[in-house]
Amino acid sequence: MELLKQIIERAKANKQRIVLPEGTEERTIKAADQLIADNVADITLIGNKAEIEKIAAGFGLKNIAKAEILDPANYDKKEDYTNLLFELRKAKGMTLEQASKLAEDPLYIGCLMIKNGDADGEIAGARNTTGNVLRPALQIIKTAPGISVVSGAFLMFTQAKEYGKDGLLVFADCAVTPDPSAAQLAEIAVASGHTARALVGEEPQVAMLSFSTKGSAKHEMVDKVVEATKIAQQLDPTMNIDGELQADAALVPSVGASKAPGSKVAGKANVLVFPSLEVGNIAYKLVQRLGGAEAVGPILQGMAAPVNDLSRGCSVTDVYNMVAIAANQAIAAKKNKKN
Repeated sequence: MELLKQIIERAKANKQRIVLPEGTEERTIKAADQLIADNVADITLIGNKAEIEKIAAGFGLKNIAKAEILDPANYDKKEDYTNLLFELRKAKGMTLEQASKLAEDPLYIGCLMIKNGDADGEIAGARNTTGNVLRPALQIIKTAPGISVVSGAFLMFTQAKEYGKDGLLVFADCAVTPDPSAAQLAEIAVASGHTARALVGEEPQVAMLSFSTKGSAKHEMVDKVVEATKIAQQLDPTMNIDGELQADAALVPSVGASKAPGSKVAGKANVLVFPSLEVGNIAYKLVQRLGGAEAVGPILQGMAAPVNDLSRGCSVTDVYNMVAIAANQAIAAKKNKKN
């Protein structure tokens, strides 16, 4: 896919340090070896050095020698990270002893590295649940300014080239927040637009989806989307966001012109925001399975720094691609800070 090639090339041109807390996991090691060989990112693997080297040697992987390997049982910044975690969480009741113990947990170490400026992003989830990946991220890295909710987007590479960017659309939220409020849905919309800018390189046309278009149906679920649209437009006036729109009105120019005349988004949406996780998750899986689309994600949105969650059934290619995506998110985040 051309876009993934572009994402990888952008990562190569501005290398970021990505930490992989599941450093002794086979797919992670294989992906790290290839990432280093391709010069996509600087890699930190968290895990026992001897175990990582043994696994790498077993597969004939030679590039792992160029990775930074951090042993969670014995590393130079253990005291620094312990103190950092304690300061961040003492108001919540964390003791110094508890912080010291958690500073030996690879998922906590990865987030502490990012918070301390020692890494730019993290990929995990090949062995851990989404909850385990998100917990330290929310405690340490926290959400981005103005954002209170984390969401999960998918890049959907469909066969329908007439929609989005040659068939590419961003779907959200398909992974994290089950029943967002109107305010949360608005934040998800803006975050999804930022994902489109950072990864797709396109100006987002964000459609707030519903079973109603511009008042064609009356229901409290429609009201939530209408309210969310207004809030999202206020959150980022520079972004084209419109709703409520049915899926056909969002995607098909003739339908959009008929159902929502004058809309800047109707008929040309490239970001689809679903009213609930239930709808988003069902939609992306149907498009993937029945429509033959390639789904890349979930890409976690709303964090102050990139932390992406893998499926435990992920492939080596999935890990590789998500590292490149995290690098692009980090590049975009740094650019936004400068601006």
